[in-house]
Amino acid sequence: MLANHLQNGIETARLVWSQIPNSEQSEFLDDAVGLSKKSDGCAVESLDYEVIENFAYREQQAQRGKLYVSYLLVVKWFFALVIGIGTGLAAVFINISVENFAGWKFSLTFDIIQKSYVAGFIVYVLINLVLVYSSVIIVTQFAPAAAGSGIPEIKGYLNGVDIHGILLFRTLVGKIFGSIGSVGGGLALGKEGPLVHTGACIASLLGQGGSTKYHLNSRWFQVFKSDRDRRDLVTCGCAAGVAAAFRAPVGGVLFALEEVTSWWRSQLMWRVFFTSAIVAVVVRTAMGWCKSGICGHFGSGGFIIWDISDGQEDYSFAELLPMAIIGVIGGLLGALFNQLALYITTWRRNHLHKKGSRVKIVEACLVSLLTSAISFGLPLLRSCSPCPESDPASGIECPRPPGMYGNYVNFYCSKDKEYNDLATIFFNTQDDAIRNLFSAKTKHEYSPQSLLTFLVMFYALAVVTFGTAVPAGQFVPGIMIGSTYGRLIGMFVVKFYKKPSIEEGTYALLGAASFLGGSMRMTVSLCVIMVEITNNLKLLPLIMLVLLISKAVGDAFNDGLYEEQARLRGIPLLESRPKYEMRNMTAKEACGSGRVVSFPRVAKVSDVISILRNNEHNGFPVIDHTRSGEPLVIGLVLRSHLLVILQSKIDFQHSPLPADPRGGARSIRHDSGEFAKPVSSKGISIDDIHLSSDDLEMYIDLAPFLNPSPYIVPEDISLTKVYTLFRQLGLRHLFVVPRPSRVLGLITRKDLLIEDTENMNTLELQSTGVRSQHQNRRLMTRNADVEHPLLNGLLVPNEISD
Repeated sequence: MLANHLQNGIETARLVWSQIPNSEQSEFLDDAVGLSKKSDGCAVESLDYEVIENFAYREQQAQRGKLYVSYLLVVKWFFALVIGIGTGLAAVFINISVENFAGWKFSLTFDIIQKSYVAGFIVYVLINLVLVYSSVIIVTQFAPAAAGSGIPEIKGYLNGVDIHGILLFRTLVGKIFGSIGSVGGGLALGKEGPLVHTGACIASLLGQGGSTKYHLNSRWFQVFKSDRDRRDLVTCGCAAGVAAAFRAPVGGVLFALEEVTSWWRSQLMWRVFFTSAIVAVVVRTAMGWCKSGICGHFGSGGFIIWDISDGQEDYSFAELLPMAIIGVIGGLLGALFNQLALYITTWRRNHLHKKGSRVKIVEACLVSLLTSAISFGLPLLRSCSPCPESDPASGIECPRPPGMYGNYVNFYCSKDKEYNDLATIFFNTQDDAIRNLFSAKTKHEYSPQSLLTFLVMFYALAVVTFGTAVPAGQFVPGIMIGSTYGRLIGMFVVKFYKKPSIEEGTYALLGAASFLGGSMRMTVSLCVIMVEITNNLKLLPLIMLVLLISKAVGDAFNDGLYEEQARLRGIPLLESRPKYEMRNMTAKEACGSGRVVSFPRVAKVSDVISILRNNEHNGFPVIDHTRSGEPLVIGLVLRSHLLVILQSKIDFQHSPLPADPRGGARSIRHDSGEFAKPVSSKGISIDDIHLSSDDLEMYIDLAPFLNPSPYIVPEDISLTKVYTLFRQLGLRHLFVVPRPSRVLGLITRKDLLIEDTENMNTLELQSTGVRSQHQNRRLMTRNADVEHPLLNGLLVPNEISD
């Protein structure tokens, strides 16, 4: 009999397993990361932030006047407005959904446990399981790139690396609905990181006119097709996501500047600031609209903003020592979190996630069951405490009404005027649990044993949950962990100093800042965010202190969380500083011994196809020959441009001779926008090109399509300078050439200063002549003072004096 039941159970388990979707043949290498295996290149591809000044681009620029430039400026500001509105509405929708799902879950659970705790536990587990299952199904089957926070991928995009799938429409949908399921299901993660990714997706889709695949596009919005313009829009989206998540517009601007962007300018800062301000207006309007109760449970919990302006008014010099200790603990625990998350994520990728979507779904469901069991079971092991004397001025009721948000939860208590301090943390949304930990005038609400128990269990859950195939942010879990040990240290400070002015909630805030600083290594933006969400400017020096200490301690062990995850996912980020070893290396050494694959100016179609099939390079030098037969590099042609030319066929010619002997002053039959690859997608592949045998025998003159002015460095330049050029200019390719034999001229800062006049064309002609005479005289003077005239072959834009 027992054997039959066991056999039936095994068969049932197999049947359930077979019903779970699987996608081993998915086009994604790692669904949790969103890296694609492309037949026409590698998993990641660099972006073309450099302006390709080919003939099509020059003709297009010549046709544009001042009116069109003004029109583009207006459209950029309009897009910034729409990005702010869209991101704000997405944040409102996510928050309303999460708060209502959590509210219904807690209300139903508390209603059932009045009769049976076992039934309440089953209902609680099932609701969480359904929400998490819906999230992981959305991610694995619809939007694999929506897994995780998305911040490492967006940081890589703004650094110049495009990863397939991270900014698509399905990723946006998966991020929104997946976040609702994972956060509403009670997992130890947050929705703030996914909101940054959501804002970036909205900005990217707006910049390319919507989604062509789902027929949600408009030609009117297809104005900015270059990667440079898309980069600006995505930057606005990132700042909007942070501003929407924390209701911190200034913090959003600083987050985009400090954490994700690699290239910044003043005009972009104004648009980013404007976008963040719009988000703040949209969110505040939505919260005011929901105060009437029409949004269900939203409003009692709602957006993250923990007002502790009524907390500790001042602090003494003696308190700086325990605050510094909080910073050290935050740095240690943050670095440990990064290292554990790195180990577990690596193990997942090497052993679990390569087995397909079934394992990912089962893993997320098991984590949900574990989280639900811990959050429901641990409070049952704690004894209840009598309610403290009520303070009418505080507005805090003990115990709180069942199913409502706030402090003092009556859970498994024999008397009405008792509360369970551990349930007060677990049986709340994370936003409300943090609000309870930050709250003032509640010094005796938590016991040290409960805080320590919660710290250990939630820390372990956050490490295990990070890396599952659901949208997951680490801001709120980090704040939960930090505020727990911060309040724990605050309890000892209160007992040691015995001052009534010391508030445990202040130390909880400092603990939250220290853990985020120790894990994410943010300083300025995180400091402003913490001040904005707590509405207490007096704590600014203390937050700065713990952030500096925690970051310094964390940096002694490993890199920040996003940098570690980007490295694990194979995203080639160029950090702000080059490695020290690069000082002793040259550009020629970095090139290696690999043979450079190049094209002649007039290439045979069959040769172009063969080179593209046999090489994965994305840029090729174009070589022409002078009358004396010497080879001459005339420019750089991109793989994406060649694929567009091959697919259109309109530039094929029968003659192997150049179309124009002077270099191509002919009409261009392509618009520069045709060469732009859709963002975050594969674009045209060589497998998409279908040519007849007659087509293969024809020729292409590459001169009109190449970039005639690529960046060039001499072979003996240090790799440190090359790194700086790539990072600051946003380059994709850089030519390394032998030492030039002669100098044509020398450019200084003054040569780059052009005064604005009404007739710009006349000014350019006049300045060219004057500059030419001026440079000739100056070059002759300098050559007379230098022993080796060849050393004057330098481009010196930073030189101040002549």
